[in-house]
Amino acid sequence: MNRLRRHGRTMLLALLLLLGLATWLRSPVAPPIHPQELALAPLALEPDCCTAGPLRLVGAWHLTSRNDLFGGYSALVQITPGRMLALSDRGNFMDFALPDGASGPVRIGPVLRDQSKLKDQRDIESATRDPLTGHLWIALEGRNAIARYSSGLDRQRFREVPEMKGWAQNTGPEAMVRLADGRFVVLCECNPGWFQGGLHPGLLFASDPSEPIAAQTFTFAGVDGYRPTDIAQLPDGRVLILVRRLVWPVPARFVIKVLIADPAAIRPGKTWQGQEIADISAPWPVDNYEGLAIGRQADGKLIGWIISDENGAATQRALLLKVEIDAAKLPPKQRAPGSPDAP
Repeated sequence: MNRLRRHGRTMLLALLLLLGLATWLRSPVAPPIHPQELALAPLALEPDCCTAGPLRLVGAWHLTSRNDLFGGYSALVQITPGRMLALSDRGNFMDFALPDGASGPVRIGPVLRDQSKLKDQRDIESATRDPLTGHLWIALEGRNAIARYSSGLDRQRFREVPEMKGWAQNTGPEAMVRLADGRFVVLCECNPGWFQGGLHPGLLFASDPSEPIAAQTFTFAGVDGYRPTDIAQLPDGRVLILVRRLVWPVPARFVIKVLIADPAAIRPGKTWQGQEIADISAPWPVDNYEGLAIGRQADGKLIGWIISDENGAATQRALLLKVEIDAAKLPPKQRAPGSPDAP
């Protein structure tokens, strides 16, 4: 019996040794791959296939790269005519040439070089830029913070915003825009309470939110069940707001709308109303669109660029849409309440 026990212990030790060797002698981890490359494959579109209100789809591309830092894009800003900067919820950036213009180099790399690898330390969900100084502001979900960067992506300031303290871990500052007058609007993806699916907390800053200044709070009223994902300003001062609803979780399916609202109508403690102008659905290519930028072409046409976050999922794609905006078909601009010429 003792011999059997010794034999059993020997076999057990041998098994544990083999398991340990299997653990430590496994194949080495592949080194990271960071080639500075981007492929933009155009999607086949039927002529005039996709029009929604004042928006007309004129181009769509599927973005792919072998770079390990590629993907997850939640914010989009124009940095120069013909070039865009996309920022991801993994804390990375992609500086690239627009597919309908002159070709140019691509740069893909980390923004938050000094941050933890944990997602809640590097989740960039929105960004905005000052075209005069080149300063870039990014909002971090999870940390509920705003950081200011130089045009060379060197961090200058970082601030956890007190008015965002109650914003939930995965539904923080999802949309942010620097207005032409220097004010900032930030919208939370979260809802203020049960059965308030179309309402979202908002903040209005008189100037740079990375500085220690107080924000005015308000409530953004969008579309029930939809959450804001990005915001960009039109030349007439109003903003377009991209909103999204998850309609099926596995595999993920989304429905997208575009709203318009006037920042001149924001009042502290009041409700700021958005108006739906477009429903982005089939035959449009639909995915998890989270980034929006607006600019003009050399011929004067007003263009919206929209990018999707593929979430690293095989059933989703990183798509880039080029959308013409017909200003004549936008709702007429209303006079702000309280203005001298208001009715």
